[in-house]
Amino acid sequence: MTDSAFAPAMALALILAAPLFGALAAMVMGRRGAGIALATVIATVAGILTLLVIIAGDGAFTLAIGGWEAPLGIQLRADGLAAGFVATTALVMGAILAVAGKPFGAGAIERRGAYGFWPLALLLWGALNAIFLSGDLFNLYVGLELLTLVAVALVGIEGKRETLAAALRYMMFALMGSLLYLLGAALLYAAHGTLDIALLATRVGSAPGDIVVAAAITAGLAAKTALFPFHSWLPPAHSGAPAPASAMLSGLVPKASFYILLRFWFEAAPDIAGTGVLTLLGGLGALAMIYGSLLALHQDRLKLIIAYSTVAQLGYLFFVFPLAGGTSAAQPWAAGAWSGAIFHALSHAMAKASMFLCAGLVIEAVGHDRLPGMKGIVRTLPMTVFAFALAAITLMGLPPSGGFTAKYLMMTAAFAAGQPFWALMLIVAGLLAASYLYRPLALAFALPDADAKVPRAVSRARQAAPLALALAAILLGILSAAPFAFIQIGRPGAAVEGLE
Repeated sequence: MTDSAFAPAMALALILAAPLFGALAAMVMGRRGAGIALATVIATVAGILTLLVIIAGDGAFTLAIGGWEAPLGIQLRADGLAAGFVATTALVMGAILAVAGKPFGAGAIERRGAYGFWPLALLLWGALNAIFLSGDLFNLYVGLELLTLVAVALVGIEGKRETLAAALRYMMFALMGSLLYLLGAALLYAAHGTLDIALLATRVGSAPGDIVVAAAITAGLAAKTALFPFHSWLPPAHSGAPAPASAMLSGLVPKASFYILLRFWFEAAPDIAGTGVLTLLGGLGALAMIYGSLLALHQDRLKLIIAYSTVAQLGYLFFVFPLAGGTSAAQPWAAGAWSGAIFHALSHAMAKASMFLCAGLVIEAVGHDRLPGMKGIVRTLPMTVFAFALAAITLMGLPPSGGFTAKYLMMTAAFAAGQPFWALMLIVAGLLAASYLYRPLALAFALPDADAKVPRAVSRARQAAPLALALAAILLGILSAAPFAFIQIGRPGAAVEGLE
């Protein structure tokens, strides 16, 4: 290996291996896995910082494992998109693991979650990193399956009947998605002799059945992303899991399958994206936005409001497909739509993880997450309520947050493309988000009932973690120029000229 290739290889090795070795060590340490998690965070972040510097200086690169080039070998790919997701995942995981120290740490009561949380959390992190850095559809499948198994285990980690039922439902939807994705990948390999994304870009479209294959892969990934109407597993799973697990499940896990959809449509198969397919994906996203928001308005538990909000917010991501194409003519607005979707995915990851961590701290203080019990909670948890409010600003798409930058880019693309319907949907989505997020915030500032139980105190150090995530989502909008330029490094041609 040459000196120029050593640093990238070591960076990728740290990012991929540190969480996996950390998970193995955490299995041995049990409830003392918090120390292992801290060491894992340090090692992984060191690799990510190195990767960011390399990509910023030298651009995107690929690394052939063992020197075997595709299609025979496995290739890792690191560009601005991958590094942005990897860095955001590290930020979110660091905050989650910091908050999880008390409920799952050495002082936790004797229960299953205290032993299983740390290895599962680190395995989930490793699976996410593997997905973001993989360059072929089969390795993406392997990473996605590991991610799904770990996510299902985290839903049912406490062993309660309702959470086990939610985990089973999640597993059934995930299994259906996996079978569809694997079927599509197998048919692609049979038709083109490779699953490498870069090689597929030159071949997909030449076989008559490629659009059917693309439909199978897309349907499978949509089920894993919880796109309407495949969403019914998400609210009970995300609301029933422990708050640190909910933060991972909502903030990070659905982004992995959406990331694969982006890679597939914009890099592997941009030439077969017809107007009908892209409009269907956008339409399902709009239905998800309306349906999830309306149901969030009718919930009386904080975690259920946040969970149904996730159904709605994930719908926005699919607006990128109709805004990015459907015609063979070059579309200069496609770059804005593509960048807006990425900004939304990253800002949503931070804001939604912050919200679930806030919900966990509320439950710790009052013993439940029913809305009436939140009256006056700002007096006990001022930092937590402030973090929730900042995260709400991001989800509503208000300036100066990263959510505002995302909506601005997508709305600009919608008007430039002559498709104002999608811009209208984004405006409606923001108003609905304001409606369902206003309720818990209003109660937090209301006067508590005279006979209300005094909430338990929560340390400010633990409240600082969700606040840091919410602030990061705001800063993504304030300092958007640098992240915007960075994610353009190595972007696919279809993100510039649009899908065919």
